[in-house]
Amino acid sequence: MKDSVAEEHLYLGFSHQYRDSIFPLHTSISLFLLSYCDCKLFKIFLVPTGENVDDQFVTKKLLGDLEVHLISRCQLPVVVQSCCLPAVVVKDGKFCRAGLSVVLRHIIQKTYEADPSKKDVLELLGFKKTCLKACAEVSQWTRLCEISIPLAVEGFLTASPEHCQTIPPDILQLERKLGEPVRVHNDDKIRRQKLQQQKAGAKDAVPVLGKEATEEGKPVEMHEHPLPSLELSIAFSKLLVQEVSDAVNREAPRIRRTKTSDLPLLDHVFAEGLYFTLADIVLLPCIHQFLVSSKKQGKNLVNLPLISNWYQRVQKVPGVKKAAGKCNMELLQFPELMSAPEEELQDLSSVPHELEEDNEDSHFIGGPRPTMTKLMENGIEAKFSPHPCPNWTLDWTNLPSAVSPGEGKMSRDRALRKQQQLNNLVAAVTKLAKPGDVIVDFCSGGGHVGIVLAHMMPSCQVVLIENKELSLMRAKDRSDELGLNNIWFIQANLDYFNGTFNIGVALHACGVATDMVIEHCIKAGAAFVISPCCYGFIQNTVKFKYPR
Repeated sequence: MKDSVAEEHLYLGFSHQYRDSIFPLHTSISLFLLSYCDCKLFKIFLVPTGENVDDQFVTKKLLGDLEVHLISRCQLPVVVQSCCLPAVVVKDGKFCRAGLSVVLRHIIQKTYEADPSKKDVLELLGFKKTCLKACAEVSQWTRLCEISIPLAVEGFLTASPEHCQTIPPDILQLERKLGEPVRVHNDDKIRRQKLQQQKAGAKDAVPVLGKEATEEGKPVEMHEHPLPSLELSIAFSKLLVQEVSDAVNREAPRIRRTKTSDLPLLDHVFAEGLYFTLADIVLLPCIHQFLVSSKKQGKNLVNLPLISNWYQRVQKVPGVKKAAGKCNMELLQFPELMSAPEEELQDLSSVPHELEEDNEDSHFIGGPRPTMTKLMENGIEAKFSPHPCPNWTLDWTNLPSAVSPGEGKMSRDRALRKQQQLNNLVAAVTKLAKPGDVIVDFCSGGGHVGIVLAHMMPSCQVVLIENKELSLMRAKDRSDELGLNNIWFIQANLDYFNGTFNIGVALHACGVATDMVIEHCIKAGAAFVISPCCYGFIQNTVKFKYPR
């Protein structure tokens, strides 16, 4: 195991505890992942939402073997005070990671870096390490896992009895998602194996899942939607580092000649498809609380066969029951979940339409070419002229090399264009800024804007906000080289930044992100200097519909 380079502090929100969970659920999810990873790399702080900080508030058995400290919000590092929790920051550092998905992905990466033998932990990030990487503002799946379901379950637990009669729409959406066909990177190969198995008349069977899988309870009975053994074999052979039988891998000639369109579809084993990922870790504490509450209330709720089967299947994953035990989660057993009569099963076709994105204007296409074409059709042409303010040009030759965009790993021609863009943007911000102002560089990328602003205006505090870790790390390296003391780095989705600021800046925030930045600035009562995205196409999302 490698030595830790620097201690990191993990800050988790704490509103209350209820049964076997700490709320908000984002905190229970974070603690569950730490237990699953057996990670002791972080100093953990609970941040109560109220003013009183009392060690007696938290039942120690809910924390497992983790050492947790209580701290008031006013004692948080200033950079963390500007973010929604959970958040991670290097001790006495200026680099903060905020938001559930960003923090959980960081915990996984740090666990693996400290102990490379924990390959199963790294596998939680999924194919190409992209599980829950996309922003919740634009990804329906990330939004469902990270925001919608935790909030839906919290609302269900606090609702009056009459409002608990129906299943929350977001839970029904997850049920629907689990019924959709699975797409994986080696989709064609596995579907041919499934076809061969079907042609051979193979019977559905659950494979042996190892010692831990059979320790507790009775074997899983999949009454409603039995899964073919091929999907389960592939999923659990990966978890147990086993190879699928050669007999399964060999394809008959007639199978190889089958058209892709004629191959059988794959069924879900876990939340994202065939493999156990971070999405399952996020969903388990939420769905567990929903099922426990439903059972304790004695409500004859509509059955959810796919979620029930998923919940039972996740318990068979090595390490899950151990982690649940550490967090005092008493996982329910399968027979308790399938007690409703068959006629009460939910017809998922009746799931409210508001679950789906509004498809009105779904064919709207934005972007430079269609926009310019529309303008020209209406007699409006772009005319180019010399720069009206040539004195806006920065003296790049006399600036430190780390200030130049060329230090952000880009070509010489692109760096020159970036300098020209920065000339204009910095001049506009300089006219607005006053000493002591907080300037936020949204969607900062490698810090081309923020680093110039921090260097040129040392009396202002500059905050860089970016979702991509590698880009932000490059920006921090450049800042360290310059010795800047008036700059913070926040890896987070835009919505997780709730700090006060005076000026918002964004240079080429992609597509819909430009509108998101403008909205954020307006809500904060801040001025903004923004150059919209010069490429790509805007699209309808959960937050915005076009044209606006």
